[in-house]
Amino acid sequence: MKILIIEDEKELSDSISTYLKSEDYVCEVAYNFASALEKTELYEYDCILLDITLPGGSGLEILKELKADNKMDGVLIISARNSLDDKVMGLTIGADDYLAKPFHLSELSARIAAIIRRKNFEGNNLVKFNNISVDTQAKLVLINGHPIDLTRKEYDLLLYFITNKKKVISKNAIAGHLWGDEMEGNNDFIYTHIKNLRKKLIDAGEENYIKSVYGMGYKFSD
Repeated sequence: MKILIIEDEKELSDSISTYLKSEDYVCEVAYNFASALEKTELYEYDCILLDITLPGGSGLEILKELKADNKMDGVLIISARNSLDDKVMGLTIGADDYLAKPFHLSELSARIAAIIRRKNFEGNNLVKFNNISVDTQAKLVLINGHPIDLTRKEYDLLLYFITNKKKVISKNAIAGHLWGDEMEGNNDFIYTHIKNLRKKLIDAGEENYIKSVYGMGYKFSD
């Protein structure tokens, strides 16, 4: 799961990023309005942590742009401005939740998980595709009721495929979702992860759901 942290307080942003990475999220950061707007226009995120007061502009303007572009990224506003007007405005524009500073990182993580569940999995912890069941809370994958041993990246890849089933996903999109902006350039390494995941699913008795689409990427379908 990929998170964008839009927060100009570098110490707080780094603290949030370190904590969320320890919970296996991929994190990117933006410290000002221009950088944040560029990232939200170019990439997609499972959840965006959005401060209202930013150097160069307002976080609410970024939220308005997301909604105008019909982007589906979850948005959690984090701000020291705890006035009722700010909260109402953010939620009215389309934010999914609002958390006032200071906050506990464990609560922040729980709020993020709840947004992702609602956005991607219709509020459920259990995600299914044919005989495959993914428990997103326990991070456990079952095939016909039997657990399958996946690496962390294979688990993330499978969940990303199921979430985007029947859609063609480019290598760049996969790399960005699983590794964020830390991974740029040659994406050939993705093939190894896909090959290993495909083999484990087939060895567990499933069909080859991961289809290569020449010149475009991959599609997960029956």
